[in-house]
Amino acid sequence: MEKAQEWLNYGIELAKEYGPKLVTAILIYLVGSWVIKKLIGTTKSVMTKSKYDESLQKFLLNLLNWALKVFLIVLVISKLGVDVTTFAAIIAAAGLAVGLALQGSLSNFAGGVLIMIFRPYKIGDVIEAQGVLGAVKEIEIFTTKLITPQNKLAIVPNGAMANGNIVNFTVEGKMRVDITIGIGYGENIKTAKDILLGVLEANPKVLKDPAPSVNVSNLGESSVDLAVRPYSTPEDYWSVYFSTLEDCKLALDKAGIEIPYPHAVEIQKEA
Repeated sequence: MEKAQEWLNYGIELAKEYGPKLVTAILIYLVGSWVIKKLIGTTKSVMTKSKYDESLQKFLLNLLNWALKVFLIVLVISKLGVDVTTFAAIIAAAGLAVGLALQGSLSNFAGGVLIMIFRPYKIGDVIEAQGVLGAVKEIEIFTTKLITPQNKLAIVPNGAMANGNIVNFTVEGKMRVDITIGIGYGENIKTAKDILLGVLEANPKVLKDPAPSVNVSNLGESSVDLAVRPYSTPEDYWSVYFSTLEDCKLALDKAGIEIPYPHAVEIQKEA
């Protein structure tokens, strides 16, 4: 009984000493979280009204959100009676250890900052980088998210993006569609070119400037290869690509112009 009373008294003393601190720390955390949420919302509204770029807006808001949360956690810990100086020293030592272990992540963070400064691309741009082609969905602190033509989400580290080659198809607003179509050696080249050019000019999604073109690109073993070169917007690229292939085939068939294929290979396969 005496031992139980001692433990009870000890518990009461702890509650008296740390109870108010704990309640205060919880209140600070709850109020602080609410304030951070409101502050982020207000900042976002101001940025939107000021017509900040969407990618820069999201990046800065993420950065501000993390910074405020770290500050709030430090404030809560200090209210619990933990020496902030000691805590800061522990965090610095831990940060150094984590930094050495996560050099790649720090590189990605630095890459994200460089992307925001030099702006090689923004949300909505169609780019090709690190072997991935897609539309930029989001630029985060450590990664860039792309939506590929197959509607897949590709997540590419910002460190690699900042240090690698980037092809931005949206900046100029025009993309050339490269298609090669072969015709037989016995066909009239000028007639075939006129037919294919007519197909390009009739397509409403093919740009007038730069003008589409059809030229002889190669004299192959079994065909005269024609380089069919329409231009489109990045958004219409695949639509123009597929419709051009189909329309050119139908137009050549209608005109009786042969599109040759390697007969010798087919015979060999059958044998």
